Amino acid sequence: MSFQRRRERYIIIHMWKLLHEQTSNDLQIQFHNRSRLGTLAVIPPLSRSSSSRHQSMYDCSFAVHGPKLWNAMPHYLNSIAVFPHFKSRLTAFLLSVPDKPPVRGYTTANSNSLLAWRVDSSASALWGGQRV
Repeated sequence: MSFQRRRERYIIIHMWKLLHEQTSNDLQIQFHNRSRLGTLAVIPPLSRSSSSRHQSMYDCSFAVHGPKLWNAMPHYLNSIAVFPHFKSRLTAFLLSVPDKPPVRGYTTANSNSLLAWRVDSSASALWGGQRV
């Protein structure tokens, strides 16, 4: 796994721990159950009048990036309640997603983030053919 994919895996694991109250939720990240989509994290709103610098900081913050990654997972993963089982299924899922990290001097098809692969038509079958 690339460094980027390992970092995203860590963020998703931390989101699972927040959901199951195994770590403190200092950022007050909220979760909602949806019958069709499972447990989804709430992405905090951004003021449209904020500067582009603040919008970039907002997009890169854990309070936003964590819920986006959590919501990008397939339904069968975010409903697992046993941590070792969740961790092994998450790893298996991440290994099935193409991992093509950017290399200096070469162009890439996307940013290699799970969020980018989620909307890529060549990998959408990994999410059951669902589109965002």
